[in-house]
Amino acid sequence: MTQPSTISVEQLTPGIRKITFSNPPVNLILKETVSRLVEVVTELSEDPQVHVAVLTSSTPGYFFNQFDLDRVADFMPSDPEATPTWIDLVIRLSTAPFVSIASIRGRTRGGGGELALACDLRYASRERAVFGRSEGGGGILPGCRGSEHLPRLIGRDRALEAILSSNNYDADTAERYGWVTRSVADAELDDFVDGAATRLASFGKAALAAAKARANRATPPPDADPRTAYTQFLSSPTRPGIEAFLPRFEKPAAEKGPEELELRSGGHLGIARPKSR
Repeated sequence: MTQPSTISVEQLTPGIRKITFSNPPVNLILKETVSRLVEVVTELSEDPQVHVAVLTSSTPGYFFNQFDLDRVADFMPSDPEATPTWIDLVIRLSTAPFVSIASIRGRTRGGGGELALACDLRYASRERAVFGRSEGGGGILPGCRGSEHLPRLIGRDRALEAILSSNNYDADTAERYGWVTRSVADAELDDFVDGAATRLASFGKAALAAAKARANRATPPPDADPRTAYTQFLSSPTRPGIEAFLPRFEKPAAEKGPEELELRSGGHLGIARPKSR
């Protein structure tokens, strides 16, 4: 039996599309997720009516989460000379002729964090959004925009803190750092995003696309940088010493299930950081 797609697309208005991700229980990104998103972004880019795309999740507690590393081979490009599908996706999304909005509730780490960074606007639930770069604590390297775009947004030192510490960050801290566009009370998030999308969709598409292209001259990393980072990410699980980190993941996952690991990854990866004053 063919597995249902993890991605669904809904037309909210002629100018607005809603892209919803669902892969319970913890919204791990699959190969199918990536290939379907490439198809969707391509289709929307070719549709002259589409002004705005909203990316969201229907799985409680999670936005787009990390790659399913039990299937890391699925994310290896079959042709070493070809652009990896994941890199193709984030470049297509960041340069698409429509405005992309990430509406974020729940945990947003790994590939999900990189996908959010590829969106033009990121609005996060103040009470329920959680951000982090957990790769370092697990002995692997961030891929794609986690190491390439994040420092450009929040500065080298804060990006290093996030990458090296593997700690979780709440939405208000993420907003203060510049990691997200704005944190919004959870009860108001849907209406806020709907209002932003509706307002943008009322403007001329050519003007929106031109403004986005202009901003892209200054902010995203060169295309070659994410490709290099992605290659290093895929090879990092085979690096010497990775076995020393595995018990931190395997024990809580075996005792309490994968959700325990995803919900409290920061605590399982290392000791708590000092409380801020």
